[in-house]
Amino acid sequence: MSATTTSGRQGRLLTLWTPEDKTFWEREGEAVAKLNLWISVPALFLAFAIWQVWSVVAVSLPGLGFKYSTNQLFWLAAAPALSGATLRIFYSFMVPLVGGRRWTAISTASLLIPAIGIGFAVQDNTTAYPTMLILALLCGLGGGNFSSSMANISFFFPKERKGSALGVNAGLGNLGVSVVQFLSPLVVTAGIFGVFGGDAQTIVKNGQTVQVWTQNAAFIWVPWIAITALAAWFGMNDIADAKASFAAQAAIFKRKHNWLMCVLYLGTFGSFIGYAAGFPLLIKSQFPGINPLAYAWLGPLVGAVIRPFGGWLADKLGGARVTLWNFIVMAVAVMGVTVFLPSGGNEGQFSGFFVCFLVLFMTTGIGNGSTFRMIPVIFLTEAMRGVDKHNAAAVASANKEGNTLGAATLGFTAAMAAYGGFFIPKSYGSSIALTGSPHAALWTFFAFYILCIVITWWHYARKNAAMPC
Repeated sequence: MSATTTSGRQGRLLTLWTPEDKTFWEREGEAVAKLNLWISVPALFLAFAIWQVWSVVAVSLPGLGFKYSTNQLFWLAAAPALSGATLRIFYSFMVPLVGGRRWTAISTASLLIPAIGIGFAVQDNTTAYPTMLILALLCGLGGGNFSSSMANISFFFPKERKGSALGVNAGLGNLGVSVVQFLSPLVVTAGIFGVFGGDAQTIVKNGQTVQVWTQNAAFIWVPWIAITALAAWFGMNDIADAKASFAAQAAIFKRKHNWLMCVLYLGTFGSFIGYAAGFPLLIKSQFPGINPLAYAWLGPLVGAVIRPFGGWLADKLGGARVTLWNFIVMAVAVMGVTVFLPSGGNEGQFSGFFVCFLVLFMTTGIGNGSTFRMIPVIFLTEAMRGVDKHNAAAVASANKEGNTLGAATLGFTAAMAAYGGFFIPKSYGSSIALTGSPHAALWTFFAFYILCIVITWWHYARKNAAMPC
């Protein structure tokens, strides 16, 4: 067996990787998989932090003297999701083409571009709006990383551990959204980078003139991005069996379950990233007396922390069952939000609004974990149907096909779902502009959750469903 172990590695390339083999997994597979997971987590965390830094920066721009309209500010908050979702389409297929280690290092290093660019741009309140919009779009480099990261990690773990592993990777990675919203208001209060960080800006806060270093909200991530990119390059692995052409991965476009899971993941992750991006501006527009940055970070925190639990629960109870009940609670929670919003002469109730949104964030996290457990199981099950279990070559071929298509679907569904990060903030802005209230947008979300309930029940959760998972 030692000869197998030695021949199974060529530098950082794993030429032998069979996680479904329990002996291999216990002997060496689990340790290697966990190492790759624990380097992937901070890389994904930083990607989410850069992706969502505009949700904080956009709120601060008016106070810094930037003359942008409310709709322009919503565009800045939504633009990273638009570009990130589009990049995810391409990133979905990069791991089998380039290698998980190489692509993680390269894509992480690319985050330096928007982080440094934003840090310089916010120091000058005469910076043109198109420049800011381009920088917001470049933050989508962070959004794209999710698809490649999840596809990469799915190759490392056996079927019964995929839900938990993907939940940890995504859940701790998603924490970047909450941390950037919590940390940014703190780091901008001091010149922590000295002469290297630029000059302070002067703003009026609570009737007093204070100095802030808004550029720190972006600069704070620069050293960590550089360190993590190097850790990925020297510490992670590429898997030889994960290599696949684009044509082999493109088979997912002919698979019904790819498109169905796109809809369901749009309902979970699309909601998570959309609500996170739009939450600070929604609070500010509906409850002007509330400081949005004091509360907004708690929603993404809840959604991120609970995501691994959603994956674990799906491993135990079944992804379809957890997803079904999760969408039911989401539909109820979004109705609750509409009840507590200001309407007509009613000033609304912030506490009720905030609690309902926390429930929404919680369910997006659980649903993120459960839907991502469903995908690899669906494609492995589909690939194994009709295969002779006693034919080792046929089983190995089916496993490779199922893992390849499952990984590609994980990435592609993540790409489609990320558009929720654009449409939700933009829906708020459009609804407020047309009707004076975000109610129309929220009722649209409610109708979409009902559609997700029907799809989940019919195809995956009901008795005698075509693909129980």
